[in-house]
Amino acid sequence: MPFVQYTVDDVMTRNVITVSPSAEFREIVAVMERWKVTAVPVVDGDGRVVGIVSEADLLPKEEFHEHLIGLIEQMEHLGDSAKAGSVRAEELMTRPVISARPGMLLPHAARLMAVHRVKSLPVVDDDGALRGIVSRADLLKVFLRPDDVLAAEVRREVVDRLFPSPSSSVKVDVTHGVVTLTGRVHDTTLLPAAIRLARSVEGVVDVECRIGRHHACGEARRARDPLPHPGDMWRI
Repeated sequence: MPFVQYTVDDVMTRNVITVSPSAEFREIVAVMERWKVTAVPVVDGDGRVVGIVSEADLLPKEEFHEHLIGLIEQMEHLGDSAKAGSVRAEELMTRPVISARPGMLLPHAARLMAVHRVKSLPVVDDDGALRGIVSRADLLKVFLRPDDVLAAEVRREVVDRLFPSPSSSVKVDVTHGVVTLTGRVHDTTLLPAAIRLARSVEGVVDVECRIGRHHACGEARRARDPLPHPGDMWRI
């Protein structure tokens, strides 16, 4: 059984608060305030996402509220000054929209958010129709997977594959998402791979490896492949 790979579809919010292109400024502000969201997708009559309005798109209205700006300032803040005079979603919204697909893996979605400096991504299908929205908080949900579930997956997908019984006696403990591997194995060259694979399990925060070598391996191999004393921590 392969590792569980969580996708956007697993963590996204499906009931999305949206506005139409004709929604007016105060209506958008009221929607954000009522539902405690920082951005709303703009959806056309066919359910397709045509833009997104965030708090950043609305702030120029307040920024340029009390003073008239000169030509130079207009040129320097062309986009913001234009939005300051806008009153409808289709004029305020950001486009094209940075969006995600339901099957996108969570690391890919996180990278999109980081690169484009956005806090959320509308989730659309192949036709551009809205299916949900995923936020930074949603991407962190995998770290709420129970410790016993993480331990079972690390044991099944890492320990049982790399160190099958009865040749090893590796124990897996997980506390607050931190995996601790203890015991003894014959082939210590597999330890770095074990650490990497354990870290790749969705929801794992960190991995501590305290595995020693079986004495049956012999002094010759110990000299060729030195290992810290049992209890020393392996990290990569």
